Amino acid sequence: MEKQNTVEAMGKVAEVELVYKSRVKPSERPAIVSSADAFNVLRLLWEEGKMDLVEQFKVLFLNRANKVLCVFNVSSGGITGTVADPRLIFTAALRVNAVAVILSHNHPSGNLQPSRADEELTQKIKGAGALLDIKVLDHLILSSEGYYSFADEGLL
Repeated sequence: MEKQNTVEAMGKVAEVELVYKSRVKPSERPAIVSSADAFNVLRLLWEEGKMDLVEQFKVLFLNRANKVLCVFNVSSGGITGTVADPRLIFTAALRVNAVAVILSHNHPSGNLQPSRADEELTQKIKGAGALLDIKVLDHLILSSEGYYSFADEGLL
């Protein structure tokens, strides 16, 4: 009787399927060689009207050639903050076989200086990436008038 219950329970176990579908040919993917390249891609992908309204967190996933595989919209928050869960970021990174990521979020206030919380989150995500051999190349803070790059400022 116990064995039958185990067999029935096995039929109720969730299944994970890894799938990645891209409608963009590898040769057409934008390459990121500088923070300015990342900013330009992110600016085009940012939801219109949200840059100066609410804080959002997005991640660019890159392949070995630093070409953009996709963008992941991690979260959309309020005027002064949003949540970026490293587990969600790396679940998605693993799913698309990313070898590197570029973190980004906007400051609706226009102030491009990172907060202490921004710095701590960046280091936390960088550490998690190191365990998975996924490199955090940069973290950009964006506004409608420009950007701040952690990598350019030597904070990565």
